[in-house]
Amino acid sequence: MSHEYRDRIYIRKDIILKLTEYGDLNQTSLLSYCGLNLVKHKPILDDMEQKGIITKTEEPWGNKKTIIKYRVTERGKEFCRRILEPYEEMFPRKGSPFSYSISLW
Repeated sequence: MSHEYRDRIYIRKDIILKLTEYGDLNQTSLLSYCGLNLVKHKPILDDMEQKGIITKTEEPWGNKKTIIKYRVTERGKEFCRRILEPYEEMFPRKGSPFSYSISLW
């Protein structure tokens, strides 16, 4: 089995695109769809939230559990359009299943 390294810039773009595609996602689904690991990649989510690129909400589920959901902000969509998409156009990923774009307009 081969694991290819993915730059943090592409991880951020993948997160924004998945959230744009689905509207909002719980933490488990978001990480799964993006092929990320909670322990390793949670700091990226926290950083994106702190910078206003995504928002995080906690919803009660059952008696003692909460579900964490993420949503992309308008600032995040603009960041993707103005910075991340031109970056990937200039430096495209090779053969990655995450190498796609969706309309952010």
